[in-house]
Amino acid sequence: MDTRLEPLILSEGEIRKTVDMAASIEAVEEAFAAFSRGEARIPGVLFLDITEANGDVHLKGAHIKGDPFYVFKVASGFYDNPAKGLPVTAGLSMAFDATTGQLAAILVDNGYLTYVRTGAAGAVAARYLAKEQFAVVGVVGAGLAAAFQLRALRVVRAFTEVRVWSLVPELAEQMAEELSEEIGARFVLVDSARSAVEGADLVITATPSRAPIVQPDWLAPGVHVTAMGADAPVKQELYPEVMVRADLLVADHLSHCLTDGEIHHAVQAGLMDAEGSGIVELGDIVVGKTSGRTREDQITVADLTGVGIQDVAIAKVTLARARELGLGSRLEMD
Repeated sequence: MDTRLEPLILSEGEIRKTVDMAASIEAVEEAFAAFSRGEARIPGVLFLDITEANGDVHLKGAHIKGDPFYVFKVASGFYDNPAKGLPVTAGLSMAFDATTGQLAAILVDNGYLTYVRTGAAGAVAARYLAKEQFAVVGVVGAGLAAAFQLRALRVVRAFTEVRVWSLVPELAEQMAEELSEEIGARFVLVDSARSAVEGADLVITATPSRAPIVQPDWLAPGVHVTAMGADAPVKQELYPEVMVRADLLVADHLSHCLTDGEIHHAVQAGLMDAEGSGIVELGDIVVGKTSGRTREDQITVADLTGVGIQDVAIAKVTLARARELGLGSRLEMD
């Protein structure tokens, strides 16, 4: 058998050994730049809603011009799993040779890389949209998605306090215990989403909510909001009026956000037009086609639905590092 036809298999444990958050942020930022330059091919997102099991599944993919691989990622969230002694997420990514179509690698990450690349996208947004100096981060949600947002944010900004609210207080306690020393910030567990958001310099929403939580009058002048939970039409974390209040509204992929994200709900409510006029894309800010934050008192909002280019970026850096470390095994193909 030609070894070129034997895909590399990486387990979650091996993948965790490869991840460097700073390198992941740079890779994701460059992917957004490539998207802005017209170098990315991104098919539509497939979303499967398994309501009876409180679960959902995404299939996302992309190819960036010049990259050796195109990548497709399957990721699921089944939100009652902790009560069954199971993790919320599962999934894997498949990388295919972009010149032959042959399967090159399978990354059995169980959703881990999705957390990393989503955190990296949040950090890219914060790099261009948040104030240079601030103290307080407000977090709505306390699962792994929120934790990775904080880990990535720490790479691009310094902060001293994290206010956390979660519907599951035990998760907030666990996150504070695990991250306070790692991040070097004081964690304050609050009893309402409003208490987490009001007065914060940067707000992260990282929940699977299907009803709005954050209200516009909670937002302080100069705040930046990274909203990453609404990755499907049925999900929503921000009241639509938040988008109207924003001085600068940024989409990771405008067409996705018009159908799946927080912007989608503002359009449905009749508060914004269906073409997304006045909304800018994150990649355009990265390459300098348009500006990010220009004033200290601006309210900025990033609607991050998750884009296949992020999965390409994280798979590429993971595979490169795995080869350096000699990780993985080969799958024999008949």
